[in-house]
Amino acid sequence: MVLLDSTPIECGRSRETAKRSALGDAAAYGCCRSDSRFFWGMRLHLACAPDGTPRAAALAGADRPEREVGLDLLARSLHGGEAVICDKGYAGREFALAVEGLGAQVLRLARRDEPDTGVASPSSASASSRSSGPARTCSPSSATAPARSRTCACGIATRLLMLAACISLNHQLGRPSRALVDYVA
Repeated sequence: MVLLDSTPIECGRSRETAKRSALGDAAAYGCCRSDSRFFWGMRLHLACAPDGTPRAAALAGADRPEREVGLDLLARSLHGGEAVICDKGYAGREFALAVEGLGAQVLRLARRDEPDTGVASPSSASASSRSSGPARTCSPSSATAPARSRTCACGIATRLLMLAACISLNHQLGRPSRALVDYVA
């Protein structure tokens, strides 16, 4: 099983910031539907194991389609015969067919405009809600993050390594994999 999700990384709020920023080539305007807001920045896309261990990550402009980046991640992280649990942002027949071509199956909750039969089973609802946890843990606003990383990509890479190390240590100690509070200073 692979969990797939993305989280916004806001790089600035004002138009002046967007014009002057050195991130102008990488960042873009995008929409965060879960927070009902537009933002200027990037999106952290993450494919991870059910315990939260990162398998693949990508930092892309906020205007890049989630499904396109998600397929790139899945091509690097799937081993075949797995289920991909994702949210409604990855809905689409083309996406589902592309994932099937990679040897996996998409499980997600049905959108409001879809038939009531749904695409995923109720048990995948809890797994789908867990999929946003690792992505948000690695975002720059996270409390587990080192203070003020010099670059956004470096800070995110550091957080991903931290997350993987904490999960690995928890496995060795026989503790729940996402018990991260003990590692926060």
